[in-house]
Amino acid sequence: MSTGIGTTMYLNLPIRDVSAAREFWTSVGVRIAEDYSDEHAVSLDFSEHVVAMLLDRDFYATFLNGRPVADPHTASGAIVALDAASRRDVDAFVDAALAAGATEVPPPDPHPAQEMIDSGMMYGRTFTDPDGHQWEILWMSDQMPAG
Repeated sequence: MSTGIGTTMYLNLPIRDVSAAREFWTSVGVRIAEDYSDEHAVSLDFSEHVVAMLLDRDFYATFLNGRPVADPHTASGAIVALDAASRRDVDAFVDAALAAGATEVPPPDPHPAQEMIDSGMMYGRTFTDPDGHQWEILWMSDQMPAG
């Protein structure tokens, strides 16, 4: 059933320092949408259909109706996963993030998708950005089973 929902995703994440986040993501090679960025927010255009809004913690809190802003350095609320066109693209993006100050997250042992990884159907790497958000960049073969 199609609901007409989900044609574009806007992800909102709290950050500590707008200028530091801008510098990090620019170094990684992500395009900043200046029309939607200011002293309280940086808009990252990963693609036409995937946009991440990085909001300073005080501004982010204005959307929470009094609930506290989580600290992603101490607790995880989400893992952001983005697809890549190839294994090479996974490595290039994650290597750029590491060079800009990210920290690589080693894969779990055993990995829940180990069978797909071993068969060459999937490849990914994970890092945390300087604000503690976990990003998984992955490539999946077009031969992956449906579902």
